[in-house]
Amino acid sequence: MGTVVDDAASAEFHAFFERHYAELSRLAHLLTGEPDTADDLAADALLALWHRWDRVRAADHPVAYARGVVANLARTRIRSAVRERRRIALFWSPREERTENPDVAGVVDVQEALRRLPFRKRACVVLRHAFDLSEKDTALALGVSVGTVKSQTSKGMAELQRLLGTSGAPQRVRAAIARTGEAAEGNR
Repeated sequence: MGTVVDDAASAEFHAFFERHYAELSRLAHLLTGEPDTADDLAADALLALWHRWDRVRAADHPVAYARGVVANLARTRIRSAVRERRRIALFWSPREERTENPDVAGVVDVQEALRRLPFRKRACVVLRHAFDLSEKDTALALGVSVGTVKSQTSKGMAELQRLLGTSGAPQRVRAAIARTGEAAEGNR
C-alpha cells in the first residue's frame, strides 16, 4: 500500500501523462517520420520520466524535459535505423565476380577453417577479404571500432594460415567465398 506522497506523485504523473502523451507522440512522429514508432517512443519517454519522476516534477519545465527525452530517443532510433540500412546495403550489394570451374575441395577447406574461427574474427576476415570492404566499412557493419577490425582480421588470418597450412590464405578465402556465393546463387 502506497503512502500519501506516493499516491500524490502517482496522481500527478497520471495527469502529466494524460496532458502530454499526444503531444510527445506527435513530436516523435515529426522527428522520426514513423507514425508506428512515435507511440512507442512517447511511451518509452514517459516510462523514463516515471522512473525519475521526483526529479522531473521538481524541474522548472517538466514538459521541456520530456521533449528532450523524446528527442534523444528519436535520435537513437534514427541512428539505429541508418546503421541497419548500411549493414543491409553492405551485405546485399551485388557481386560482379564469376569463377569458372571452382575448386570445390578448396572451398570446402576454407569454409571448414572459417567455421573454426570465433564469430568476430570470421566476420572480420570475410568482410575484409571476401567482400573487399574497407576497415571502416567493416567496423560499421559489425558495430565495432576500426582497431578491433584490424586486430581481429590479423588474428583471424593468422589462424586461417595455420589451419590451411598456407601463406596464401587471403586469396584462398576471397576465391572460396566468391565461389560459395556463386554456388548458392546457382541453387536458387
